[in-house]
Amino acid sequence: MVTSLNNHVCEEHIYSKIFRTLSNDLFNFLRYKYGEGLNPKDKVQEAFVTLWNNCKKVPPEKAKSFLFTTANNLMLNEIKHQNVVLRHQQTKPKSYTNENPEFLMEESQFMEKYEAALAKLTEAQRVAFLMNKAEGKRHKEIAELLGISRKAVEKRIYGALEKLRKEIDGI
Repeated sequence: MVTSLNNHVCEEHIYSKIFRTLSNDLFNFLRYKYGEGLNPKDKVQEAFVTLWNNCKKVPPEKAKSFLFTTANNLMLNEIKHQNVVLRHQQTKPKSYTNENPEFLMEESQFMEKYEAALAKLTEAQRVAFLMNKAEGKRHKEIAELLGISRKAVEKRIYGALEKLRKEIDGI
């Protein structure tokens, strides 16, 4: 019997036959080896998607090996991922800071002064200043967004900085 050299898994009838014959065996293999906790059905589906994405490279006689190897690697990667997640869940965040109460009080007073000073700016200055300092936009980007020249943006930002320095002592 002569077989065609063009046989590859991309042909629909071959792929369907491989899926029908191997999907249940692959699922059982993953379930018995790793258990239900790591979603073996999902890994079977991912393995078949990978087979489809590489269908030109995989001849039908190598499909079983490809699928089992791919699915096993997917499960091993999932186990590694779960270990990383578990490690991060076990580390407890610090419940303390190195900041003393005096620093915290000064910080809150500064924020109150800053917010009050921002409120005293003109709307044009506040918008340009916050776009630059809070959002990190460049003068050219702000000019394009507001439909004004770059020099006008610079004037607004520097005017805002000047007013903020006057309003907030120690900046």
